Parts: sequence; C-alpha cells; structure tokens
Amino acid sequence: MTETTAPTSPTRTTTRGKRPRDSALTKEAILRAATFEFCHNGLGGARVEAIAQRAKANMRLLYAYFGDKNGLYIAVLEDVYTEIRAAEQRLKLDDLEPIAAMSGLIDFTFTFFGQHQNYIALINTENLQRGRNMRKSRKIAELTLPLVASIESILRRGVAAGLFRDDVDPIQLYVSITAMSYFHVSNRYTLSAMFDKDLGASDWLELRRKHAQDMILTWLTAPVADRKDKSAGSKATARLSKPSR
Repeated sequence: MTETTAPTSPTRTTTRGKRPRDSALTKEAILRAATFEFCHNGLGGARVEAIAQRAKANMRLLYAYFGDKNGLYIAVLEDVYTEIRAAEQRLKLDDLEPIAAMSGLIDFTFTFFGQHQNYIALINTENLQRGRNMRKSRKIAELTLPLVASIESILRRGVAAGLFRDDVDPIQLYVSITAMSYFHVSNRYTLSAMFDKDLGASDWLELRRKHAQDMILTWLTAPVADRKDKSAGSKATARLSKPSR
C-alpha cells in the first residue's frame, strides 16, 4: 500500500505503523522506475511524468522525496553504486587467499556487468555529463573507499606471500579489471557486426572471462624467479634462526 492508495481515514495506530513502510516502498518504486527511464532514455530524454507513471506514484511525492529530476538522477546513481559495492562486500575477499581473492574480484566484476547491462547505459550517460552529477554525491566516493582498501589488502598479502609483483597501484588495477569486464558489453553490437560474431553468446563470453582472468593474473603474478629468490631467502633465514646443537 502506498500514500496514493491509502484509506482516507485509518486509525491512528494503523497510520503510525504503516506510513513509514509505505514511504520506503514508494521511494523504492520510484528509484526502480527512474533507473529504467534513465538507462533507456538518458538524463536529457528521461521524463519525470513517465517515471511517476511507471512507479504508480504521485508526482508530488516524487518531488518531495527527491527534489527534482537531477536529484532523482543522483539518487539513482547512488543506488546503483550501492548495489555494486554491497555485492563486492559479500564476496568477503579478505577471507580468501590472495590469488583466489583477486580471481574472485575479476569474476564478480565481469559477471556483474554482463548481468546488469542497463547500468552500462547509465554509466555512459554520466560520462557524457563528464561525471558532474557523481561529483555532487559524497556517498558514491565514500562507497568506493572500502573497495580500494580491500584491493590494497589483497595486494599486500600477495606480495608478502611472494605471489604478486610489488609495484601495483590498486586503482590502476581496478580500472583494468573494469575495462576487461565492461568494453565488450558496452560495444557488443558494433564489435559483433565488425567481426561477424555474436559477442553476447555464452561460449564467447566464457572464453572472454577466462581471457580476462589470464590477462590480469599473469600480469599481476610475480615472476617465477622472484618467487624462487624469496622462497630461498625465507628458507635461509629459517635455517639461520634454528639454534645450533
């Protein structure tokens, strides 16, 4: 039940108990409708009236909750990035061994963009806006901090174990992971036409996923010689630390 359909004379107890929940449901419906509209029509082409109609919400409530069209657009961006970052947190990468953690992040990013292709349209729209709406959101920047910290932690653990090279910038790495997961989706139709191959086919996507894994992990993994040197150094230190008999 929403404010637009609520009875005109509920009891005081019912009103207090249901209005907050109805408000949350209405906001959620508006966000879902707005996400669809902005993904399909961009910021310039999206119509607030269409969003309200799709959400079955009163226009007055839409403006009361989000201020204006730009405010609603920023709320949609925040909602999308909240979803992405929350899903990354559920991976619990810090509980995994470094290579498994990095492989998990690559797989997640690759799969997420493949399953949320509408979000790519939204991200492209914001790039056309030169990111000016995202810069107005403190929330999106704050949401990104745990991701960077998690990647830094994986890299530190990988370096300490002699698995990863020690000169990797976490942001450069994440941009590369995103590029490997994003480009073939955002350019699917032009690339499919160019090469006369369906880049959306499941078998092609599986090969692409493995290619992304190989590209990132091969570059990231420390050279074998470095691992042997580190292993030999560790063994020598262990021998020296043993008490003499």
